[in-house]
Amino acid sequence: MKHKLLLQLFPASLILLFTLFPSATRCQLLLSISFPKERSTVPLDGRVLLMISADSTREPRFQISDGPTTQQIFGINVDGLRPGEGAIVDSKAFGFPRRSLRDVPRGEYWVQALLHKYETFRRADGHVVRLPMDRGEGQRWNRAPGNIYSVPKKMLIDPGSSETISISLDQEIPPIDPPKDTKYIKHVKIRSEKLSKFWGRDFYLGANVLLPHGWEEHPNARFPLIVYQGHFPYTFSGFRETPPDPNLEPEYSERFGVQGYNRIVQEYAYRFYQDWTGPNFPRFIIMEIQHANPYYDDSYAVNSANLGPYGDAIMYELIPFVERKFRGIGEGWARFTYGGSTGGWEALAVQVFYPDEFNGCFAACPDPIDFRAYTIVNIYEHENAYYVDSKWKKTPRPGKRNYLGEVSSTLEEMNHYELVLGTKSRSGQQWDIWEAVFSPVAEDGYPKPIWHKMTGKIDRSVAMYWRENYDLSYILKRDWAKLGPKLEGKIHIYCGDMDNYYLNNAVYLIEEFLKNTKNPFYGGEVDYGDRAEHCWNGDHANPIWISRLRYHQFYAPKIVDRIVKTAPPGADTSSWRY
Repeated sequence: MKHKLLLQLFPASLILLFTLFPSATRCQLLLSISFPKERSTVPLDGRVLLMISADSTREPRFQISDGPTTQQIFGINVDGLRPGEGAIVDSKAFGFPRRSLRDVPRGEYWVQALLHKYETFRRADGHVVRLPMDRGEGQRWNRAPGNIYSVPKKMLIDPGSSETISISLDQEIPPIDPPKDTKYIKHVKIRSEKLSKFWGRDFYLGANVLLPHGWEEHPNARFPLIVYQGHFPYTFSGFRETPPDPNLEPEYSERFGVQGYNRIVQEYAYRFYQDWTGPNFPRFIIMEIQHANPYYDDSYAVNSANLGPYGDAIMYELIPFVERKFRGIGEGWARFTYGGSTGGWEALAVQVFYPDEFNGCFAACPDPIDFRAYTIVNIYEHENAYYVDSKWKKTPRPGKRNYLGEVSSTLEEMNHYELVLGTKSRSGQQWDIWEAVFSPVAEDGYPKPIWHKMTGKIDRSVAMYWRENYDLSYILKRDWAKLGPKLEGKIHIYCGDMDNYYLNNAVYLIEEFLKNTKNPFYGGEVDYGDRAEHCWNGDHANPIWISRLRYHQFYAPKIVDRIVKTAPPGADTSSWRY
């Protein structure tokens, strides 16, 4: 009787289980993704991405993020995928936000697929790796020229069916036209000997250079150089020689809650042009670096075991080239650097690693500059990056918030989003580039993970490598006897105390050290914006959505003041001050 009762109850229990836990539903649905010979006659390596969207307003490839509005994506690696051969996405493919195809509710969706192409690199360290080379777009998988994709189609996705859906990657993203020079903006590109040797093929560095007003009319003048650090710039950003477009359709900025923000951006870009060409603006050369690479849209401007000697290549190849070509003074007292976020970390890093080569850094909302606060994680003490260490609880660590503290993404979500886009630190996203820059090389030739990408378990040996080589706060403290005399008065750090990515936590820690320095006292500035989000730059007079458009105007007076106070005897402080 007991066994008979169990048999009678089992089917109902099974139905209840499948209802409460859809992931337990058996999934036989297959999506076969292939490309025709018209797109390639040779096999291709890369990452096949399948997007499923309930939103018809844009192509699914432009709707993927780690935030609340993201649509669904799955990813699989392909090695030597031949023309006409199907790459199969099934229930085993890893997805975000839903982990498996079986978890997608049955329904009609817009479906699109894309192949993010990888190339083979035979590096000088003996490792052979497959990575996505930047092709002029700044490591954006959904816009990278040469990537092939399908036209979005509306179709029924039923995980419970045994159907095979075929998708053809019959479209190709076209090349990007190079930017054009103007009177003020010049674009340069050089082959880097250092990087070419490391990567085993020709590698290039570029710069977008903003020339001072009157550069042509003053051929005997030589100018200070400002290195404006930041993400990949197609051309010099925030500089517009014509008034805003009167026909520009106003767009709402969800981030700042401002209507018509696109027009505001144009207005302030034009104001910068007016200031730049006005009678009282300092005559500097400003350069933005183009250093996109196989891992990200920039290199973080330092030497790295995985990316190569970008720091030395920029400092000793690119910067001297720009100074020679455009009449820079070419000495450390006449060089400054600033930037925000990634650029903020880079500004402080190059000042620390090349202390004699710059006369000041202005680091706004810098990426983690103390790894005891790697955003919300202490990589030296915490056991897990995704969850608070606890025997009985499993509390997620937050990844992104607004100024009210409302969380929109967790660290686990942000990292799993990257894992879908690419394994082995190849997503081209934020956490993976930190790993690629800071980590040693693993046995397989790719960056050694700081933590397990699925579980978040931290590798303490990697953390110790990070500390010795890239923890800027630790390095300053460790080497202050040597660095202090070279950095006195040069370090300026700014951050909002409600930074979206908790970057203020690391600033608090480095400030604690700096304000207690002796022999010498650091003599710089650390400042915070009350309730300010990412990326506050020290401007208390304007809201963040305005101050972020005024980096050059805000820092220029500070730079001139520093030059006047510190220029060595006999230095040229006059030819460029016309």
